[in-house]
Amino acid sequence: MQTKSISSIAIALGACALILGALFFYVQGGTPHALAAKTETAAPSTPIRTITVVGEGSVRIKPDIAQAVIGVETIGESVGTATTEAGTTMDAIMAALKAEGIAAKDMQTSGYSVWADRHSGPEGRLAETPTYRVTNQVNVTMRDLDAIGDVLDAAIEAGANSIHGIRFSLDEQGDLQKQAREQAAVDAKAKAVELAGLHDAHVGQVVSISEIVGGGGGYYDSNFARMESASMGFGGGGPVSPGELELSLRLQVVYTMQ
Repeated sequence: MQTKSISSIAIALGACALILGALFFYVQGGTPHALAAKTETAAPSTPIRTITVVGEGSVRIKPDIAQAVIGVETIGESVGTATTEAGTTMDAIMAALKAEGIAAKDMQTSGYSVWADRHSGPEGRLAETPTYRVTNQVNVTMRDLDAIGDVLDAAIEAGANSIHGIRFSLDEQGDLQKQAREQAAVDAKAKAVELAGLHDAHVGQVVSISEIVGGGGGYYDSNFARMESASMGFGGGGPVSPGELELSLRLQVVYTMQ
């Protein structure tokens, strides 16, 4: 009787083993052949071929605002003397600018510094009493380009002895940026088609687009920089010509290659 019970248990354990084995093959893919098929389909696919180009679009424009840094530098035997003179002169400069139609919102202090300057004596020793220097600068936006010369003359007459960084630009440039961007997109596509043709291929879908920013979404090329030093002097504002600007934008575009 005991032998019979042991045989029954052995048969039951064998049946369980068969069931577990079948379940294992089912979970793994059903059969060894199915597992082999899955291994074959997991092979790495062919990498996507791409073309990367940079398209550029440019729009020539006439500027409508000009900006300049106007300031004063004073020297005194004490900090109080130098700062007082600089402050008094800058007040006069800003009053003169206001009289020429420059709004308060278009005048912003861009630099203020105070330092001690010790000169070397005949024997190479530093002077015991330093000389103090003070600079005060304001960034001025001029919206009437025909009056630039008058504005600079007024600032100089009020005591300004430092004028530099004159730059022409546009107050609003949204529509012009759009035009330049459209040109850059057309240019990028033309370059991609040309490159693909040189390699017996065709341009496919766009993979990515990125704008190459050179400051504020674009950059200006001005013909004013080369004439600035010749057009101005401290004997008067002198003739100032805004000329033309060129707004340029660049796009990097990646295409698939077929």
